[in-house]
Amino acid sequence: MPRAAGSVAFSTGGPPPEIPARSRYNSAMRVNTIPRPKLPRLLLALVAALTLAACTLYGEHPARSISEATGGEGLERMFWKSLAAQNWVEVERALASNYRGVTPTGTLDREATLALYRQWLLKDYSIGDLNTELNGSTIVVTYNITLNGTASSQPFPPTPQRMMTVWQQQKAGWVVIAHAVSQ
Repeated sequence: MPRAAGSVAFSTGGPPPEIPARSRYNSAMRVNTIPRPKLPRLLLALVAALTLAACTLYGEHPARSISEATGGEGLERMFWKSLAAQNWVEVERALASNYRGVTPTGTLDREATLALYRQWLLKDYSIGDLNTELNGSTIVVTYNITLNGTASSQPFPPTPQRMMTVWQQQKAGWVVIAHAVSQ
């Protein structure tokens, strides 16, 4: 069958052919489809790489004084290290002016505790079963400690002693406000 001029022939066997739609906007008005750089991802990857490199290159730096210690465990370990080294300036700085201690023989204030510590010759110590609990500006540290040395020329007991120390953050740094000992 002949076709008339301007007519379109469709086959009856399938859908009509697709005709590409033309945009009604010119190319200057189209949305910019150039991919944006992944700056946040790139920045995050750079920060992660630098952090890993810094940890690898510089490693962990142990605290050299109580003021450099972080967390309850670090504070407690630096306190005992200062006591063993007889660094009385550090030990005095660590005890608050309103410090109170409880021992099996009674209670002690700051001055009585410092006098007691000055009678010690602490050769070595071992801390175990340490737990810390942060509550606002206060850290409670509980642990077992075995002391090796003498107190007033008498050897320390060979069995571990149970300790509890309460550290409080003040303007000058962390200080001990309370300490308890039980055997």
